[in-house]
Amino acid sequence: MTTLAPVALHPEAGAVPEEVRWIVAAAALPPAGTVVEAPGALGALLADGTLVEVRVLPGCVVTRAAAAADWRVCGARVREAVAAAVAEPERWLVEDTGSADDEALADAVRRLVAGDVGDYVRSHSGVLELVGVRHGVVTVRLRGACHGCPASEFTLRGRVERRLREECPALVALVAS
Repeated sequence: MTTLAPVALHPEAGAVPEEVRWIVAAAALPPAGTVVEAPGALGALLADGTLVEVRVLPGCVVTRAAAAADWRVCGARVREAVAAAVAEPERWLVEDTGSADDEALADAVRRLVAGDVGDYVRSHSGVLELVGVRHGVVTVRLRGACHGCPASEFTLRGRVERRLREECPALVALVAS
């Protein structure tokens, strides 16, 4: 009998009260997309309606319960089920379905770059450009005076990411290339 090492999960609130994001090492996850079938208890929670949706995103598994109040009842079972399923990424059946939210995120970034966030970066002789969006992860590049600036992390987190999260709850992460 093989014993699997426990998987460390960190829960975070999702975009809506019914969602919980389970942060886990990206290397342990199946490809990003909507889960059609999952192994073990996670698959059973999907089949019995306890969970109405499970998505894999870079660095996390997003679970959606039937109602927000259900987390008090099923939270511990979902955590255990996700941890066990993550240990078997080859047994997941995932459908790649990220494009609609990704396009909305890209549009929001373009608006921010064209508006006051871009004006702020330009006022410091910098340039903020969108590199791409995939499964809720927005990749941007800071150029000009902002490239390598010690305050660039503040600009990304305090200005760009904060504003993007206000407009787009589907944002999973903002990364700089």
